[in-house]
Amino acid sequence: MGAEERKEKEKELRRKDIIDAAERVFFSKGYDVATMDDVARTAEFSKRTVYVYFKSKEQIYFEIMIRGYKILIQMIEDYDKKLSNDAGIYKIRKLGLILFEFSKQYEDYFSAIMNYENGEMDFSTGVTDRAKQECYELGERIFDYLICSLKQGIEDGTIDNSVDITNTALVLWSCTLGIFNTLRTKKRYIMEYHQRNAEELLEEAFDMLTKAIRK
Repeated sequence: MGAEERKEKEKELRRKDIIDAAERVFFSKGYDVATMDDVARTAEFSKRTVYVYFKSKEQIYFEIMIRGYKILIQMIEDYDKKLSNDAGIYKIRKLGLILFEFSKQYEDYFSAIMNYENGEMDFSTGVTDRAKQECYELGERIFDYLICSLKQGIEDGTIDNSVDITNTALVLWSCTLGIFNTLRTKKRYIMEYHQRNAEELLEEAFDMLTKAIRK
């Protein structure tokens, strides 16, 4: 390994260490409360060193979302490799169930993504174009899977062929985000006042959504 290659590897390891530290800080204290000083202290670097690698707290948050998106995409791809011949309507339902499983296994990543997807956080400044672009592209990969499942469902006869694919995908994705956000923020209220748990309501919601487009 040459000197330049070794230097790049060291930089990448240091960058990873900072993101790892930021995750621990953001997930334990909350993004709004956490500071770059907290991140630097947890990473055991100077604040100046942290700023060499990341322009802002917002940029690090995007890097954490990127990690979460990659885990979710891998879960979707693992399912699709095993059961690629499933009917389109079932793939759409399964996507919702994978999201639910992701929310249980990786609660902090899920919350980070949901806070962003539901527009609860302002990222108008402080994020590099590269980080934004990668995050957007990963989100689009999940949306593309939904589009492909709709197309497959029309071809295999499980989905009404009169639906507009893009409009339907946007509505399904919006409804799914809304359902998850409600169950995430109102979970205790729903259980105490309506005696319903999250899993039951998700099953019901996915039934309603898929019935609306089923042939």
